Amino acid sequence: MKHPPLAAWHVDTPHQAYAMGNLQLETGEQIVDFSQSFVTHGTLNSDRSNAILVCASLSGTHHRLDFLIGPGKALDTQKWFIIGTDAIGNGLSTSPSNSVAQPRMRFPHYALRDMVTAQYRLLTEHLRINHLHAVIGASMGGMQALQWAVRHPQFADAIVAMTPMAKTTPWSVLVTSTARACLMADPAWTGDGFDASPERGWRAYAGLMNALVMRTPDAMEFLAGTVEAHRWFEGLVTQQHAVGLDPHDYLYQSLAYERHDVGTTTGFGGDTDAALRSIKARALLLAPPLDLLNPAPAAREAAQCIPGARFVEIPSLQGHAAAANAKPEDSVFLDKVVGEFLRGKCC
Repeated sequence: MKHPPLAAWHVDTPHQAYAMGNLQLETGEQIVDFSQSFVTHGTLNSDRSNAILVCASLSGTHHRLDFLIGPGKALDTQKWFIIGTDAIGNGLSTSPSNSVAQPRMRFPHYALRDMVTAQYRLLTEHLRINHLHAVIGASMGGMQALQWAVRHPQFADAIVAMTPMAKTTPWSVLVTSTARACLMADPAWTGDGFDASPERGWRAYAGLMNALVMRTPDAMEFLAGTVEAHRWFEGLVTQQHAVGLDPHDYLYQSLAYERHDVGTTTGFGGDTDAALRSIKARALLLAPPLDLLNPAPAAREAAQCIPGARFVEIPSLQGHAAAANAKPEDSVFLDKVVGEFLRGKCC
């Protein structure tokens, strides 16, 4: 996809890409001519010890946590060297929508662990960074942070996972399956890809993913009534068009999201709890009281398995959007708690 329009809170910095050749996937397949998209903020110190990796969410970009980046913020650019990455299949890193060798439905299926592999290669091969202060992400980004701690237990001192799951819940699978069904119900779906933009499908997708599951009923109380609710919905549809997400990219990335389980990492035999118990990094997990995309109990239960982990409830009515800069008070809370954790003032 083209870079989505910048929001007022986005931090605009030059895009970079690491062309790493073929990316070996855990299925045995390869993504041909893979390019890892990323940005950096701040300065890497002389001993290369102040790096923090930021992982993107489902259909999101490296801007996902920009509200935490900047001087004096949790991801303080005067202290940390921040590497914001784009996950496989988001339209900026190599994806079904932009691959020349494996376009659209010819693209191989990949996993969240493959995203971590691409990030690991970016750090070690291209940036020459062999240790991180922390890995941080929200939603699918938080899931990648947990996977980092399981797959590379000595690589990062700490992880911060907001609204994460260690293993995708059946509820979340149903949500993303329904989102794909919204897109594939459009006349543009041929059975083997889309031959045009699925306008009706995107409309249904926008209502499901950007309104119903990203927030809670209480979060919608600001709408005065039916007319205002319809007007707000039309704004979501317009925003969805502006983002320019390719439907093929969503099909693939959502499948990677819903098939994820840290327990299927090599050596754990499908035991999710055992994988979590193996984590060595300091861990902070956060979730709101109610999350209609990644159920909040998944984060609580994961934290209970990780040695020494701290779980913090985000005091928000915004649901999954609590970690998406939906409300200023939520962002202020996250900035404080995450900042203190990264500075070692808690846990």
